[in-house]
Amino acid sequence: MFTVSLLCNPKTPVVGPAVVESLRNAWGGGDAVWLAPDVAAEFEVALVPDNRWAVWADLQKMGVDLVVQPTEGRRKAMLLADMDSTMIEQECIDELAAEAGIGPRVAEITARAMNGELDFEEALRERVGLLKGLDSAVIETVLANRISLMSGGKVLLATMKANGAYAALVSGGFTAFTAMVAEELGFDENRANTLLIEGGKLTGDVGVPILGRDAKVAALNEITVRLDLTVDQVMAVGDGANDLGMLGLAGAGVALHAKPSVAAECDIRINHGDLTALLYIQGYNLDGFVGET
Repeated sequence: MFTVSLLCNPKTPVVGPAVVESLRNAWGGGDAVWLAPDVAAEFEVALVPDNRWAVWADLQKMGVDLVVQPTEGRRKAMLLADMDSTMIEQECIDELAAEAGIGPRVAEITARAMNGELDFEEALRERVGLLKGLDSAVIETVLANRISLMSGGKVLLATMKANGAYAALVSGGFTAFTAMVAEELGFDENRANTLLIEGGKLTGDVGVPILGRDAKVAALNEITVRLDLTVDQVMAVGDGANDLGMLGLAGAGVALHAKPSVAAECDIRINHGDLTALLYIQGYNLDGFVGET
């Protein structure tokens, strides 16, 4: 059996009964189950419908995300998450660059790298090189004034962990940022790159080995072995090209507000919902959420 989930941004609830019933009838689905009024609903079907992506495209125009996945095993025992533009709303290196007065130049490189147009390691080295000589105190300034958490993140972590799941933050960004984000959201561990500092200034270099696409896959494999889990028990979430390896390997790979070229390679695409969407597609209902939404 397969579960069909329809969901939207909780701040703009548009998943009404008419939308759900229309699709349920068209696809011969089972009874609709409401996980949150006008925000998330689901029903089961025996087979994945042939017109799945055509319907998905139509629903996108209405602000509704559609996910179809096997019912069995959809509640996961581990969350593996990217940080930039996933658990936080910004790209940390772009924010450092903005403080240094070279924001647009670095942001352009970041966008191309996340879209898969540039090699991740080369793009990271180039961007970090442009920060050479920047006072390291700017990191604290950016953390305090420029970084905001993605909506729904605290509830996602608190709810999954309350149900026994493990959470790892694995970022192509920097440890100075992942440490704060991991602590604030409740991740069990975090991995990222290290900005090298000498004499209170950024050297323009990054510690090696660089954590990129392959390192995220390695983290998934290492952590699951350590916890005696299978990759099928993992939900991975990210938005950039360097996330595709882990998104493809995990039992549920979620492209969250992802670059089009990234989303195109993923079966689970959340473009309208926030991070609580990752709970809904596992079958959690609003009453089962832990913490403030």
